[in-house]
Amino acid sequence: MALSSKHPRLFNQIRTFVNVKVKWVRDPYLDTAVLKEKDLKQTISLKNQIISSPSESVSMYTASQLKASLNLPTTTTKFIDKYRCVFTQFQPGPGLPPVVKLTPQAFSLHKEEMAVHNSPTNREETVHRLARLLMLAGMEKLPLYVIEKLKWDMGLPHDYVTTLLSDYPDYFDVCVVEDPSSGKELLALELVSWRKELSVSELQKSAMSLGYVGDKRRHGITFPIFLPKGFDLEKRVKAWVENWQKLPYVSPYEDAFHLDSNSDQAEKWTVAILHELLSLLVSKKTERENLLCFGECLGLALRFKKALVHHPGIFYISNKIRTQTVVLREAYRNDILVKKHPLMGVRYWYINLMHKT
Repeated sequence: MALSSKHPRLFNQIRTFVNVKVKWVRDPYLDTAVLKEKDLKQTISLKNQIISSPSESVSMYTASQLKASLNLPTTTTKFIDKYRCVFTQFQPGPGLPPVVKLTPQAFSLHKEEMAVHNSPTNREETVHRLARLLMLAGMEKLPLYVIEKLKWDMGLPHDYVTTLLSDYPDYFDVCVVEDPSSGKELLALELVSWRKELSVSELQKSAMSLGYVGDKRRHGITFPIFLPKGFDLEKRVKAWVENWQKLPYVSPYEDAFHLDSNSDQAEKWTVAILHELLSLLVSKKTERENLLCFGECLGLALRFKKALVHHPGIFYISNKIRTQTVVLREAYRNDILVKKHPLMGVRYWYINLMHKT
C-alpha cells in the first residue's frame, strides 16, 4: 500500500548512520508502566462479552470457549477466580450450569467507561485520532484487521463499527482493498475526504506553540530524547544522533516515499510516523507486532524495525507480559503518564479493582 510520490527530491539523500549495535538497557520505570496493565485488556474484553449478553451474564461453559479469542493467560475458570472483585459466579437454579456476571463494583466502572466513550467531547476526539491514523504517510485507507489490532490502544469502543463509525458518514466509509501479498479482497476503513486541519503532528503543534513557522518549523523540530540512567551512547552514535536531529522535519502526514529509503532523512520521516502513531494512542504504547503490522500496510515494516532499534532515547521496547511493547518515552515520567486520557483514568480504576482481595 505504499504510495508513490509526485514531490521532487527536496533533501540530501545521504546515509551516515554508523555501523554499530545500539545497546538495549532495561528501564524499570517503563517496565512497571507495562506490567501494571497485566491482564487488563483481557479483563475488559471478557467484561464486554458478559455485558453484551441480554442477561448481562454468560454460562461458565460459554465463557470457557472464549479463552483463545480473548488471549487469556490461563483457563477461563482460573482467570475469573483470580479476579473475584470483577467477576462473580452464581448458580441460577437447581441442576443449571454455573453462570458468571460482573460484580456491582465492576458494573459501576463499566458505566463510567461507557460515559467516557459516549461523551460528545470524547467521541469527537476519538474520531479525529482515528482520521489521523488513516492519514499517516499520506494514506487514506487501512484494512479493518489493522484497526482491530490497534483498537484497544486507540481507546475505541469494542463495538466501534456500529456505535461510532456509523454516526460519522462524513468522515468514514467501509470499502474493499486488495491484499498485495495474497491478492485477496479485504474490508478496509476509508477516510471520505482529506482533513487538512488534522494533518498537524504533535511535534508540529509543540513547535507552533513556541512560535516556529514556515521553514523554521521544518528545520527547528527535534525529537525529545530521554535516556535512562546508566545509558551512554557511543561517541560515534551520539554524534550521528545530533546531526540527524538537525535534518529537516518531514511531517508524518506527508507522502515522502520519494526519499531514498537508505537515507538519514528517510529515517527521520519514519521516526516521525512512529512517534505520531504512538502519540495517537491513549496509553502511548502498543505491542511491537502492532506497529510492524501497520508498517507493512505502508511498505515500511523493515524501516520501522530499524528505527525502533536506532533510537532508544525516543522509543523503549519492554519485554514484559509475554510480548514486546513499544513505549513512547516522552509520554511518561517514571511509570506515570504525563497526560492522562479520560479512558486511562477508568482503566486504572479497573486495575485497582482487579488487585483488591
